Amino acid sequence: MRESVSIKDNVSIETQNKKRDGKLKKTLKKMKEQKQLYLLLLPALILTIVFKYIPMYGILIAFKDYNPLLGISDSAWIGLDNFMKFLSSPNFADIFLSTLKLSVFSLIVGFPIPIILAIMLNMVRSKTKKKNIQLILYAPNFISVVVAVGMLFILLSPTGPINQLVTIFTGEPIMFMSDPKYFRTIYVLSGIWQGAGWSSIIYVAALANVNPELIEASMIDGANIFQRIRHIDLPTLKPLMVISFILAAGGIMSIGFEKAYLMQTAMNIPASEIIPTYVYKIGLQSGDYGYSTAVGLFNTIINLILLLTVNAVVKKINEGEGI
Repeated sequence: MRESVSIKDNVSIETQNKKRDGKLKKTLKKMKEQKQLYLLLLPALILTIVFKYIPMYGILIAFKDYNPLLGISDSAWIGLDNFMKFLSSPNFADIFLSTLKLSVFSLIVGFPIPIILAIMLNMVRSKTKKKNIQLILYAPNFISVVVAVGMLFILLSPTGPINQLVTIFTGEPIMFMSDPKYFRTIYVLSGIWQGAGWSSIIYVAALANVNPELIEASMIDGANIFQRIRHIDLPTLKPLMVISFILAAGGIMSIGFEKAYLMQTAMNIPASEIIPTYVYKIGLQSGDYGYSTAVGLFNTIINLILLLTVNAVVKKINEGEGI
């Protein structure tokens, strides 16, 4: 009996090895057939390895009392001390919650806007008008963050045009750029103005591929605009929406420090001090590289957990719907 079992095990192992070798040969054959495509992909792969994977060695700084004169390898190993220092710091909760609130607010308010814009643009039948509208919507994307924030300070200053109107009705200006309660709203709305039009491009392209016969059939059946959006446009956009949402939720803590730092004033620090600005100040201004690296790595870990969680939830929902 034992000999027969061992023979069966050997046969199954050999079968698995043959299948693996067969898959490897097929893969190599496809690579040879499509070698031009792989050569085209090679520069991007090299750049990704050089600028994304090789620098990961620097993560070790987070676990060391880093001294630039000694280098990474010779600096003293301190383990999780930098992480514990951040988690036990008195401003940890404020910084973490400020980052989370700003990110979630940006995602909830900003995510649907490009989709709505794409659907509205798809309803415009005149190509000339559509191009003109797209030009107006896409233009803010090419304005640098520094210029955009400068515009905000001019428009929302106590003597700016918006406050001049406010003063007419209320008698006194509103300190938009110094009051913490306005920071997140200004940050999110200005971000939507600057990026929503450009983000709608992929959705506009997807809607352009909708079969015109479906639209004609729905019109013949008496479907109104909202019914066409619900049964034609949204199902077409759903795969893109799911991917975009997963990526957006995965990067929910990855807010660029530039805009928040530029909008930051001494008065709105309670709302504007987020993890990226904190890392910038501690790392580049104070020179505590190990601590700032630990804070940045903590932020990355939170992003990874959120990405995996959202991906799993969306997968479950799609499986439940039979997709």
